[in-house]
Amino acid sequence: MDSNYKKRTQKDYSLSLKLQIVQEIEQGLLTPMQATNKYGIQARSTIRTWLKKYGNFDYQYTIQQGMSKTPEQRILELEQQVKLLEKQKNRAEYLADRADKKAILFDMMIDYAEKEFNIPIRKKQEPK
Repeated sequence: MDSNYKKRTQKDYSLSLKLQIVQEIEQGLLTPMQATNKYGIQARSTIRTWLKKYGNFDYQYTIQQGMSKTPEQRILELEQQVKLLEKQKNRAEYLADRADKKAILFDMMIDYAEKEFNIPIRKKQEPK
């Protein structure tokens, strides 16, 4: 064994690095194997753990590709796809709601600024 070898634990990696690696993998920029090489992580299982913990996808019940699937496995796979779609839908709804609230807030800020400083900020649209 190399005398410079130091066993690392998941606590040795910062949260920001973990999130960055998960994001790069989910965006398709790296495979888990490429990430282990690029960032010097000793095991792919470490990255799989981060994907399960911090990822946007549900990795809990991934099934090995290439094997013929039993009806039970196919049902499980479809249930996981439904969970993933629900998770993505909830995220999209959250982001849409947040964007709506931002728009309302910005509108209120413009109204307040126009009133407080007595200047027109919005351009008046003339009907065509």
